[in-house]
Amino acid sequence: MTAEHLTTLERIHRAAKAEFLEKGFQGASLRNIVKSVGMTTGAFYGYYKSKEELFAALCGEHYDYMLNRFKAAQSEFAELPHWKQPEALGEVSGLCMFDMLHYAYAHLDAFKLILCCSEGTAFAGLVDEMVQIETDATHAYQKVLGKLGRPSPQIDPKLEHILITGMFHTFFELIIHEMPLADAENYLREMRAFYTAGWMKILGQ
Repeated sequence: MTAEHLTTLERIHRAAKAEFLEKGFQGASLRNIVKSVGMTTGAFYGYYKSKEELFAALCGEHYDYMLNRFKAAQSEFAELPHWKQPEALGEVSGLCMFDMLHYAYAHLDAFKLILCCSEGTAFAGLVDEMVQIETDATHAYQKVLGKLGRPSPQIDPKLEHILITGMFHTFFELIIHEMPLADAENYLREMRAFYTAGWMKILGQ
C-alpha cells in the first residue's frame, strides 16, 4: 500500500517500526517519528501517551501470543496421564515450537523488535519468561518421573538455567537471522533432536 493511501495511524506505525528497528527502543527518537509523519507532537499524543505505548502497539499482541502458546503447550502436557507423558514429551513440545516459528515468521518485524530492539521496555524479558516457564515444567516432569518409578538425578540449578537459556537463544537465532523458512524448519528439527537427547541423558532416562 502506498503512503498516500495509509491512515495516519498506519503511517505512525510504519515510521515507528523503521525508527525502532534502526536504533532500538532506547535510541529511537519520538521527535523523529512524529516529524517523518508530518504531524505535531501534540497530535501524536492523541494516538499514544508515550514512546513505550507506541512500541507496545507494534509488538504487544505478538509477545503475548508467543508466551501464551508456550504456556498452553506446557499445560497440555501436564494434564496428560502420568504414564503417557514420557512418550508424548517430544510430540507436544515439537508442535508448539513449530507453531511459534511459523507465527514469528508471519510477524517477522514484530519479533525483530522484541528480540533485537526492546531493551528498556517490558518486552525485553521474553527469553527470561520462557526460561522460567520451561524450568518449572521440567521440575514438574521430574516429579512425574519419580511417581512412575523412573527418578531423575538432581540437576544443578546453574547448569539447568544455562542449558534452557541456550535452547531458547538457539531457537530465536533462526528468527533474528531471517533464515529461509524451509531452512529454519530443518534447523529446528535438528535442534530439537539435539536438545531432546541431551535432556534425556541428564534426566537419566
